[in-house]
Amino acid sequence: MHSETDSVRRILNDLGDTWAIVGLSSNERRAAYGVAKVLQRYGKRIVPVHPKAERVHGEQGYPSLDAVPFDIDVVDVFVNSALAGAVADQAVARGAGAVWFQLGVIDEAAYERTRAAGLEMVMDRCPAIEIPLLD
Repeated sequence: MHSETDSVRRILNDLGDTWAIVGLSSNERRAAYGVAKVLQRYGKRIVPVHPKAERVHGEQGYPSLDAVPFDIDVVDVFVNSALAGAVADQAVARGAGAVWFQLGVIDEAAYERTRAAGLEMVMDRCPAIEIPLLD
């Protein structure tokens, strides 16, 4: 299975605390907004990545992964499945440690490419659901 428990644990516990959240904007009605807040509560540094480059939850936003001027540990993907593979490829190119595709975001080929590149990968799961289960 793509979302094996060991990968979820490694991503949430061991791979670092800087999470680029692709698709995160200041729109409070979007799932990414609430998930980012949960990640912050658990000590993760969130990095909003959205074409608007808005400040969200007190953190500076960037228009793309390439524009983020510091290392990223995990790339959390809130774009539709048709766009997710390109984001995963950008995460690999940036040297991220993991890619997390949110609930409903599925791209089998991107999963295989990302894992083959040596990154941890979770698909069709939500860290805001998983992280409280680690306690």
